[in-house]
Amino acid sequence: MNVFDSIAQVQEQTTKWVREGKTIGFVPTMGYLHEGHERLMEEARKENDKVILSIFVNPLQFGENEDLDQYPRDHDHDVSVAEKYGVDLVFLPTEDTMYPAPLTLNISVVRRADVLCGRSRPGHFEGVVTVLTKLFNICQPTRAYFGMKDAQQVAVVDGLIQDFNFPVQLVRVPTVREADGLAKSSRNVNLSHSEREEAPSIQAALSHATDLVRKGERNPEEIIQSVREFLDSRTRGKIDYIELLSYPELEPVHSIDQTVILAVAVYYEKARLIDNVVMGKDGVSELR
Repeated sequence: MNVFDSIAQVQEQTTKWVREGKTIGFVPTMGYLHEGHERLMEEARKENDKVILSIFVNPLQFGENEDLDQYPRDHDHDVSVAEKYGVDLVFLPTEDTMYPAPLTLNISVVRRADVLCGRSRPGHFEGVVTVLTKLFNICQPTRAYFGMKDAQQVAVVDGLIQDFNFPVQLVRVPTVREADGLAKSSRNVNLSHSEREEAPSIQAALSHATDLVRKGERNPEEIIQSVREFLDSRTRGKIDYIELLSYPELEPVHSIDQTVILAVAVYYEKARLIDNVVMGKDGVSELR
């Protein structure tokens, strides 16, 4: 396994692989790898000749009230995990490598960014698409792997690939969960014992909603209200949002007659948890 910190090194290697007809699976991360990242690497390894993992804490994704310097980093651990999962190349650039001078261009995200978590993080997705544009050009992937835990990010990346005609297949990987259904997250360790017992109610609420749709409910407002009542009766967490939108467009819908996302965010004392389900009009989840 190669570990490169130079753009030129990575481009030289990926250009060679492309000329040889190799398929390249790409897993972009900010490091501090966990089981969700491991699932992405597993999928990339299954489907491609070569796998690249990037580790870069992208400053453009952080807002004024988000502490970039406090973001956890453990490069030795990350490289060890990458090797365990059969990664061929780890790209580990510095900020100066990725942004050696002020940017000449700004990419604006005009759709899919001002709902869900993006509503409270202005500028975040501009940072995401900027760094991915650079990484796609550097790594030349055949397929790029993203977890559906952050389904809004997946929708924005889908827009980036489609709008800019990147020859990259977006692979959506289902959320990794605990045995009781709670979506795996580094934030789960911040839950108190009682909060941890209540937290699986978030996923249960999503399942409750899909049951309603399967039974014929098509009114988004009725579904949202039912999910709210379900959560209020089972957890003391404070609901941040419950939204039901078209997917991946993330536009309001008046009836469940297309693919939609139902997304939920709940505040606990020291953690904010998010989860979602993407389903068709028959209420069947589109990602198992």
